[in-house]
Amino acid sequence: MRNTETGMALIVCTLAMLLLMALGAALVLATSTETLIAGNFRTAHEGRYAAAAALERAIADLPAVPDWSLILDGRAQSGFVDGPPRGVRTLADGRALDLTQIVNLANCGRVTVCTDGQMDGVTIERPWGANNPRWRLYAYGPLGALLAPGVITSLQYVLVLVADDQAETDGNPLVDGSDQRNPGSGVVVLRGESFGPKGAHRGFEATVARGLLATRVVSWRDLSPP
Repeated sequence: MRNTETGMALIVCTLAMLLLMALGAALVLATSTETLIAGNFRTAHEGRYAAAAALERAIADLPAVPDWSLILDGRAQSGFVDGPPRGVRTLADGRALDLTQIVNLANCGRVTVCTDGQMDGVTIERPWGANNPRWRLYAYGPLGALLAPGVITSLQYVLVLVADDQAETDGNPLVDGSDQRNPGSGVVVLRGESFGPKGAHRGFEATVARGLLATRVVSWRDLSPP
């Protein structure tokens, strides 16, 4: 009888230990999952703020350019740049970000070089034909370089693309309105984007108009996925 009771006790203890181990593993897994979700949530929100900050900085630089055609054709850039407006940048997590591919994707939906015919092609996203915007890099660099060293600590890389607005009717997206009768005269569109760890990507788009007294934001649109 004693041997039987000892055997039963051993089985009960073993089952209890297995149950406790399973509960412990579940707790560790739940904690790790919650930590991962919280981290992704934080990165996503940081990316939104980063994209908005870059866009605001680019908008602040616009009044210093007397002719916005200089921005549209690439002759004028923001004061916030980290080199030539092309090539590969290495992000903080080691991933490569090809600036040229980003511009190509915006202009014709492909990473390779866009032809004039492809950029003029009428699509759902770009239905204006010869007036389709020609996106160019205007501002770009690590978010931490946006202000004085040490002010911002972030792994985000940000950039701002600029193009002629969709109201243009002159058939030349590299010129900011041929005359004041053009509804797109004195108006450009900027697209701010952020790139963070683990492929995080957020963006905003703003239409900006030059006024008599100041530059004003006509519209602001969230490009990030819900």
